[in-house]
Amino acid sequence: MNYRSRKKAFVLLADGTQFFGKSIGIEGSAFGEICFNTGMTGYQEIFTDPSYFGQLMVTTNVHIGNYGVIEDEAQSKHISIAGLICKDFSFNYSRPKAEDSLYNYLEKNKIVTVADVDTRALVNYIREHGAMNAVISTEIDQKERLLKELSEAPPMQGLELSSKVSTKEAYTVGNPDAEIKIAALDLGIKANILHNMVDRGFYLKVFPYDTSFETMKTFNPDGYFISNGPGDPEPLKSAQEVAKKDNRRK
Repeated sequence: MNYRSRKKAFVLLADGTQFFGKSIGIEGSAFGEICFNTGMTGYQEIFTDPSYFGQLMVTTNVHIGNYGVIEDEAQSKHISIAGLICKDFSFNYSRPKAEDSLYNYLEKNKIVTVADVDTRALVNYIREHGAMNAVISTEIDQKERLLKELSEAPPMQGLELSSKVSTKEAYTVGNPDAEIKIAALDLGIKANILHNMVDRGFYLKVFPYDTSFETMKTFNPDGYFISNGPGDPEPLKSAQEVAKKDNRRK
């Protein structure tokens, strides 16, 4: 294991509070609403979950990266988080079937990551003061400029983000001869949701976020499914329209 010299980095919250750490080697700044996840495993699933699109993720589990990454464990085609904050980042991994290291995965996607942060203190602060925007950066001498940019960043509330993560074209999943057909509206759907439905004998057609109810009806489904996703669903008129319909099975 080779020693890595790493730059200082920090987490700067919108109220001016700072938490210091070190960069894993991906330099720059990343803005977004700060949030945390308490999962003991599944970091790749978390990072690729469309529900976290544009957010800065704090992982409360101490060790991140220790078992590498596998393509099949991704919940979408891209990493959704804007940046990562963790305690101990492992550049090496021990899982034999891992396809790559988490570092290479994050570097390829240009995901700024700050490690060696007191994540326990940070999560406690978020719990006490509520969700807020933040920036993580290796530019620790640019606090005033970053604070100004941070003040201009839009809050998560009211943002329509489903258009950023939804499929562009409708597609089907499962056995076409299945007894139950489901029309799914993709507002940021996870791969595991689809896998579980297929395992239970469903055949699904997944539609883009702005698909009308009339279009979804042409699939002649037995039921409708509206996925979760990032941002605020209030602006999505098409989603509201579907939600008001009777989802009774035919």
